Amino acid sequence: MRILLKSVVCATMVISAQPLLAASIDDVPLIERSKLFGAPVKANGRISPDGKWLSWTAPVDGVLNLYIAPVDAPGSAKLLTAEKSRPIRQYYWAPDSRSILFTQDKGGDENFLLYGVNVATGKQTTLTPFNKTRAEIVGTSVKHTDRILVGLNNRDAKWHDVYGLNLKTGKLTLVQKNDGFAGFVADDDLKLRMAVKARDDGGSDFYWMHNSTVDSKPFASIALEDSLTTSPAGFTADGKTLYWIDSRGRNTAALLAMDVATGATKIVAENARSDISGVLANPRTLEVEAYQSDYLKPEWTGLDPAIATTLTWLEYKLGAPPTVQARTDDDSRWIVSADPVTSPASVYLFDRTAGSLTKLYTGREQLIGAPLQPMWPVEIKARDGLTLPSYLTLPATADANHDGAADQPVPMVLLVHGGPWGRDEYGYNSYHQWLANRGYAVLSVNYRASTGFGKDFITAGNLQWGKKMHDDLIDSVDWAVAKGIATPDKVAIMGGSYGGYATLAGVTMTPEKFTCGVDIVGPSNLFTLLKTIPAYWEAGKQQFYQRMGNPNTDEGRALLKAASPLTYADKIVRPLLIGQGANDPRVNQAESDQIVAAMKAKNIPVTYVLFPDEGHGFARPANNIAFNAVAENFLQPCLGGRAEAIGDAAKGSSIKVPEGAANVPGLGAALGSK
Repeated sequence: MRILLKSVVCATMVISAQPLLAASIDDVPLIERSKLFGAPVKANGRISPDGKWLSWTAPVDGVLNLYIAPVDAPGSAKLLTAEKSRPIRQYYWAPDSRSILFTQDKGGDENFLLYGVNVATGKQTTLTPFNKTRAEIVGTSVKHTDRILVGLNNRDAKWHDVYGLNLKTGKLTLVQKNDGFAGFVADDDLKLRMAVKARDDGGSDFYWMHNSTVDSKPFASIALEDSLTTSPAGFTADGKTLYWIDSRGRNTAALLAMDVATGATKIVAENARSDISGVLANPRTLEVEAYQSDYLKPEWTGLDPAIATTLTWLEYKLGAPPTVQARTDDDSRWIVSADPVTSPASVYLFDRTAGSLTKLYTGREQLIGAPLQPMWPVEIKARDGLTLPSYLTLPATADANHDGAADQPVPMVLLVHGGPWGRDEYGYNSYHQWLANRGYAVLSVNYRASTGFGKDFITAGNLQWGKKMHDDLIDSVDWAVAKGIATPDKVAIMGGSYGGYATLAGVTMTPEKFTCGVDIVGPSNLFTLLKTIPAYWEAGKQQFYQRMGNPNTDEGRALLKAASPLTYADKIVRPLLIGQGANDPRVNQAESDQIVAAMKAKNIPVTYVLFPDEGHGFARPANNIAFNAVAENFLQPCLGGRAEAIGDAAKGSSIKVPEGAANVPGLGAALGSK
């Protein structure tokens, strides 16, 4: 959810009124991979609930660790953690501001345990000390700050029991044994108020709870069509109102407020073109004060007049819609950022009382002054008339005046997002910038089944793996060719997870459409994919069956076989690069192994890159850099752009190449010198 060809330049007359087009991509400064994919200088800026501390992650020997500093002395930072291998990617301030909580897995196995670090002493504690367990935070409170609710699947891997965790003592107390519920919703008193149960048709039932007892009958139900666009969004602090993101009786998901006592609901916010994608809630009352919708670009709308004014002022000062990363409990200070797309984002401390913005850091300051390219939202029509919201980045050689219209066709990479129930968004994208800098147009398409554009858009992808979902990608390539962005003989397909599947589908089901493909952790056999999904996805299994194909029926088995790239592995005629994490719990290593074996049996060349210490994607920057070094040197002979030599990119990574190292220029030498 990776031999430079020098162009022959003819002398031309330059008319002064016209922008100068870069004659060759080699005229554009090359952005080093390490600046794009290495660890940021700082990231994940937060402020403690009591407003006394700033926190962020920053690299120590290339691994992101936690730092804190007094809010009035950001330069007096203290290192809190000592992670040596995997970066800390997700952390939370404890509600009492006395500790920071973070999650970490081992080698990408996604068994995330919960850890706590005391701010005053620096003592680190494993709060969920269990094996083969995935911890999830179920509830926090602004009233009961010394306790949180966590879900643990150490009793039964399929279901998360709910425990109360005392943050002072570390004691876990069972609150709710779970024998078949997809999840629970707690209020601000840390009482479980609702249970959610998956249905055989792929929908869900919602039950009220009273003193840990689940009602026998649901008070609300949703069908499959609403299952990805309808869910409870939390109670207000007084417990009287329950918010929903809800598409029942409509297409796009609106924000609804439900009176718990009467069951009456009212629409708080809606957008006809896109689902409500986010909210800002008051830290104390938990009442929604603003909401975000995101069709082609994100937009904030304030419900509270003061918050609306603040968001408008921040957008004016920052030059883009703000992202509110954290708020203090008294709401006097925020951590905010904005995405300028063509320059690295900075993070600020916003003092609401003083009306001041204080810059804290620029996350990727190594990109300041780099030749970053704009991203252009575009709408593409599929063959059946469906509009596909998409994003295009053009290299400097194709868009001299930055107007989003191609001045000349260039090689293109179709970059496909994962999920498939996810989406591409507007904003800085390291892959877009990297590939555009190498001389390629980059197109990311929200194909049918993508989320964010209403339930009809998602439903249009049901049972369409390898069919209409793939047609959308083909139609997008044809659109780019018709617009003069690309030529049909120089288009690659690349992506991770479902994007990796789409790559495999592209080189097997439409074997001559793409010049080459880069598959990152993509499934090749939908039977084995569904057979090996993680146990804790049990509640979503029926939804997979309804949207992909049911392996327990003859019709479903026929669909899955027809949609599996492995079925057509002997059709591959174009170069293919595969990247895989050995510990991937979602798309097991066998998914890559079996298509590589099928290609070898037919003497079809393939390059296979394996990382023994990674899972579903490459979390360690050294591994990500190593794979992308291979990827750009794989793409260069196929598309004719440029590539930074692999050099010593393999050093510090765990990269293994079981097959096809000789197919990528410089790879064998890099492995030999590792």
